Amino acid sequence: MVKKFSLSIFAVVFFITSLVSAAPSPSIQVTADSAILVEASTGRVIYEKNADVVRPPASLTKMMTCIIGLEKFSPFSDVVASQNAASTDFSTLALNSGDIVNSYELLTGMMLVSDNGGAVAVAENIAGSVQNFAQMMNDKAREIGCEYTNFANPHGLPNPNHVSTARDMSKIAMYCMKNLNFRQIVSTQKMTMNWKNPAGRTILCENTNELLYKDDRSRINVPYNPAEITGIKTGYTDAAGPCLAAGAKRNDVELIAVVLHCETHDSRFDDAAKLLNYGLENVRMMRQTVKDHVENINFANNGKKATLRVGANEEIVFAMLSSENIENFSIEYEVPKTFDENIERGQVVGQAVLKYAGEKIASVPLFARERVTKEISITNKITGWTMPFFSTLKNFWMEYFG
Repeated sequence: MVKKFSLSIFAVVFFITSLVSAAPSPSIQVTADSAILVEASTGRVIYEKNADVVRPPASLTKMMTCIIGLEKFSPFSDVVASQNAASTDFSTLALNSGDIVNSYELLTGMMLVSDNGGAVAVAENIAGSVQNFAQMMNDKAREIGCEYTNFANPHGLPNPNHVSTARDMSKIAMYCMKNLNFRQIVSTQKMTMNWKNPAGRTILCENTNELLYKDDRSRINVPYNPAEITGIKTGYTDAAGPCLAAGAKRNDVELIAVVLHCETHDSRFDDAAKLLNYGLENVRMMRQTVKDHVENINFANNGKKATLRVGANEEIVFAMLSSENIENFSIEYEVPKTFDENIERGQVVGQAVLKYAGEKIASVPLFARERVTKEISITNKITGWTMPFFSTLKNFWMEYFG
């Protein structure tokens, strides 16, 4: 059964829901060959350009390495570097075989300076080998909802089987940013990493994401507010070109931009700043309360009819663009007309779907608010008779006295 209701009360909110459809892309000029801008809590796509083209993700790979490290290591784990880790190309931290570093400090240093040897050390200490860890990465990517991603290593150095897309990278970034330790790491401008072995060795790590600070070193040409930047990760190889996953937050609106294969190292920051600026100026978070109501149902085996009160345990939350008309939003309640078995209180029986101009953009589950059996009780019948009356009375009271 599908019932349609117009939206009435919206308010600002920050909430996590499922991925939703894209809005028409605004005319933003970026040098990136692939790009995407999403609202981070709902996954709504605000802008996209070749977002599903498969490309090497370079060191954006380390987002996945870091989140698995945070989920698998205990806070006080020691990571021992192997000769394999020590000999990995482009390793700024210069780990030596036998070095021991606290896992959190190593993950932080790895992300800030994009260290490849550190990524190998993380992989080997968690999974025993790079190959085993790559399988863990791919399993996690499937869990997150990535469709075109295949990881072959934990750092992003060139491999023909190591690929992703801007859309998949945005899904990984959204997942990672739900972790408070990950957020802390990728928003850090600089830190001093300390070794346990050799004792006393330290190194200053400065974040390669120039969006986090705007000083004399910065060559970013697009005006933006560094205080709103939340991270996340730079990347580069000859094959991948300059890449960046960047986040920004203003009030309750949080955004993630991913740009792949940009024109220059500097233009990746300009591209991301353009996208984030657009989103912060044009997105607002909205919510709609899903009211309880009565559905008419029947049971398949004996054909008896019943009424069932259903409702949602959460609000529908959506990222709305300034160009969108609130009158084009609607909610539909989707509940089957027929049930085979008794319905238990709290059982999921359908969903409330938010649509814009007829297109589904978000949903929340509907739950049975009462137990309904094949033997219809007089109480259930009375509920069916009286619920519409009290619902109308409540709406009247709220409109004139609320």
